[in-house]
Amino acid sequence: MKTAVSTSMIASGVTCAALMLIGLLFCRSLLLMIRTPEVLMADSQLYLDIYVWGLPFVFFYNISNGIFSAMGDSRTPFLFLAVSSCANIGMDILFVAGFGMGVAGVAWATFLCQGISCFLALFVVMRRLKGIEAAGRPQLFSWDICGRFAKVAIPSILQQSFISIGNIIIQGVINGFGPGVMAGYSAAIKLNNLVITSFTTLGNGMSNYAAQNIGAGKLPRITAGFKAGLKMVWLLCLPLSLLYFTLGNRLLLLFMSEPSADAMRSGVMLLRILSPFYFVISAKLVADGILRGASMMKQFMAATFTDLILRVLLAVFLSRTALGYIGIWCAWPIGWCIATVLSIRFYRNGPWKE
Repeated sequence: MKTAVSTSMIASGVTCAALMLIGLLFCRSLLLMIRTPEVLMADSQLYLDIYVWGLPFVFFYNISNGIFSAMGDSRTPFLFLAVSSCANIGMDILFVAGFGMGVAGVAWATFLCQGISCFLALFVVMRRLKGIEAAGRPQLFSWDICGRFAKVAIPSILQQSFISIGNIIIQGVINGFGPGVMAGYSAAIKLNNLVITSFTTLGNGMSNYAAQNIGAGKLPRITAGFKAGLKMVWLLCLPLSLLYFTLGNRLLLLFMSEPSADAMRSGVMLLRILSPFYFVISAKLVADGILRGASMMKQFMAATFTDLILRVLLAVFLSRTALGYIGIWCAWPIGWCIATVLSIRFYRNGPWKE
């Protein structure tokens, strides 16, 4: 296991260095490609430059979470995520509202929180690895293990790459509506991502649960776990959906010091359109966790890509109608609903239903 950990660290370090170089060289070109208004160009480039320097924290934090999951520990990653997310919001408010640092404050808050989370996660991982006895002397790097990692990782890398490309396209469409809508979207999507990340973490826990029970031949427990997962995630959905729908305007002020009317209007509208559908997307993420745990990757990717493709196509199409930017917001729940139907259908056709 120690060889696997060191191999993953080295491989990720090399990959991270390459991506950092690309990010620093082509940051401005990317911003121009997505039609970033000139008035926001300097702030946008500053934010991305700071974020790119924080990529090592993101990489090694996620590797640590993967190691925790491999050890059957889903609680520790959740605690790190919860504390980091809350700290990030708190530091955003402190740096922007307290210190008046603006966009740079948001970027540095993210950088610092990612860095602290990364070092804490690595510290805990190293302590646990010390307690594991190795059969022989661990290798620093193994090409065989690296190749096996690549076979598992490439589908996930492709998925995340396509998702990122889709998000860039959507961001480009949003940018066409001006700085006000961009600011509203930026603030609202942070609040949305906080919720979605919580659902995703629970889905990751379901993945570990499914893999362990399938390996032990306890297939009937998969159905019981799915029902329990739904109950847990829906208990989380209810207060968050109500909070975002009713108090979204106040929450947005945490991320915008002097919002324009357009920014507030667009941000509140996004939260009110998305929040009722958290019950839908959370069910998809629970089902997706089981699909991944059962190695049903084709089905998982089919549902995920359906969501992404629909969201991008609908965002582009509806933005050109009388709905304007509201059409972009509507693309999210439509994609969620159709993709959730697929994920649930795939789950119901799993071997545990035979």
